[in-house]
Amino acid sequence: MNSRAVTSEPLLSLEHPINHVDDAGPRYSGYPPAAEFHGRIAEREFRNWARLSNEELIPKPLSLYFHIPFCSSIRYHCAGNKLITGDRQNTEHYLRKLQFEIELQSQLYDRDREVVQLRWEGGAPGFLTHRQAQDLMDKIRQNFNLSRAGPAELSIEIDPRVIAKDAIAQLCSLGFNRISLGVYDLDAQLRQAVDRDPNPEATAAVIKDANNYGIRSINIDLIYGLPHQTVQSFAATLDRIVGLDLDQITIYNYAQFPYRFPRPRRFPAGDLPDTAQKLAILHYVTDRLCDAGYAHIGMDHFAKPDHELAQAQRNGRLQRNFQSYSTQGQCDSIGFGVAAISQIHDNFSQNTHSLDAYHDSLDLRKLPIVKGYVSLEDDLLRREIIHDLSSQFHLDKRKYDNKWNIDFDELFASELSRLSGMEEQGLLELGEDEINVCGPGRLLVRNICMVFDSFQQPASVARLFAKTV
Repeated sequence: MNSRAVTSEPLLSLEHPINHVDDAGPRYSGYPPAAEFHGRIAEREFRNWARLSNEELIPKPLSLYFHIPFCSSIRYHCAGNKLITGDRQNTEHYLRKLQFEIELQSQLYDRDREVVQLRWEGGAPGFLTHRQAQDLMDKIRQNFNLSRAGPAELSIEIDPRVIAKDAIAQLCSLGFNRISLGVYDLDAQLRQAVDRDPNPEATAAVIKDANNYGIRSINIDLIYGLPHQTVQSFAATLDRIVGLDLDQITIYNYAQFPYRFPRPRRFPAGDLPDTAQKLAILHYVTDRLCDAGYAHIGMDHFAKPDHELAQAQRNGRLQRNFQSYSTQGQCDSIGFGVAAISQIHDNFSQNTHSLDAYHDSLDLRKLPIVKGYVSLEDDLLRREIIHDLSSQFHLDKRKYDNKWNIDFDELFASELSRLSGMEEQGLLELGEDEINVCGPGRLLVRNICMVFDSFQQPASVARLFAKTV
């Protein structure tokens, strides 16, 4: 047990008149948030963006994201698009359509554009059989410039409870060099509330295999705000996780979406920690991990100082995209599968959420795009501001004056006035030429970013986003 005293004292007062830390808001992995996408974007627009991206003076490298929505059991905490199934036929049918989408998408991009990042995420890509994983990777390599050697980041999301014993060896043979394990909490009592066996032994076995086979980065996902969690119970989980000596740890806020999911998929509000308790957990987590030698990358991400994310942050190269923090955020990002988001030539598109509609579109040899967004100059400016605040915790106003030919203080006078209240609360410091996010503000950087979000409307936010704490 770490020597730090476990306390339930919250990090910040919840009664501050300027900013309530339990506001609802986006995670800002992209801007504008996906909630602002509209149906006036379809395949024709997407194809044009791909053409323009090829014609850039120096075309961007590519990042490929594959959404595998299948899970073996329900995950109450998860807000993503998923399908609970034990029927392998459903998976086979989906993968055939996914491979056809790969063929259609690959025809839009010059073959010499290098893929530097690839991610399999969603329900649990580890749900796939060895043959299914092999066939999917073969199709990707046949259609995109993804070399087996070099700097490419290949990552996959794994549920350690259901992965096969020899799966890590097979994933390494496919080229994966990063894994992310969904653990959430190791507390035995909480297991009954969320119907999920944490199985610490299985988690330790996967980590051991990953180290033995040379996986370059191992991340573990934890969740705070689940039923019956306390600072004391989560501290015990965190001690066990720190003992695994992982290079990356992510602590997500449990997101309950009352307007998106039916009642059986939600926990009773009385079973969940309140905002003060969640803030106390978040405060303890941050202190504990920093004491253990981790750097606070931003929001809910922590990494060892020699990890690539920590190095990128120190060098000012840390990026964010729709897959969270990255060293490859400068890419054109292509999303494959249901609900997948693409960011091409600074614009966004999203595939249909419906599995049936996804299949039907590809049966007609059409990309399953149903909505998106064309970025305006103001969007690009605000996107850069939100990126700097969430990735570097620092903003140089003079950089914006010179790059965008603006007077930052004049253009954002209203936003700076709102930030002055956050400065009084100790979240940030407003200098003549810069904005610096302070320690407490790093935990609540989403709230700070929301000040620069021109789309935030209180009536819609509560329905579309989870609370920031």
